[in-house]
Amino acid sequence: MPLHDVWAVDLPRWRGGVTLNDFLYTADACLFSPFRFARILLGIRLFLGRIFRWDRGPTGPSETFATHLTGPDRSKSPVEAGTEGPFRLVYRFENEQLVELIDQTVHAGALSTLVETATAYHFYLAVYVRGGSRFTRFYMELVDPLRKMIVYPSLLRSVRARWDRAFGEDGNRNDLNCRCD
Repeated sequence: MPLHDVWAVDLPRWRGGVTLNDFLYTADACLFSPFRFARILLGIRLFLGRIFRWDRGPTGPSETFATHLTGPDRSKSPVEAGTEGPFRLVYRFENEQLVELIDQTVHAGALSTLVETATAYHFYLAVYVRGGSRFTRFYMELVDPLRKMIVYPSLLRSVRARWDRAFGEDGNRNDLNCRCD
């Protein structure tokens, strides 16, 4: 599947040993809570998706990434593949998570990783996109500027805000209210 985007955000190392799994736990498994304007754009996209029926599953057979997991990988993931939500979970390991979306416009994967260094943490988001229809190329060209200028920066700012609330100087891990819309 072709790599479409890679994004990163540096996170302060308030303490060592934090894993992506820990971070997801503090955020109720929802790292991303886009800011208002990005939520409005996503709402418009979902509205148009209902009208044009883009968000239905694929009309033909579709292969999920989960079919490529090995037995050991399946057993290593604390969350079962296929868990529903806006995106289907493929797997979650200690410092890596893959979710996918399959609809009429795309088959996409979003890979999140957390890497600890001696002085900081680095959160990476890689987006992979494969066409879902003849419309995919036009659709991606249409939404790319909005995704790159508004949506992804908003998502990464929300990751940083969640990180600071969860693992900041006060260490308060109980004030996160996840809102994934």
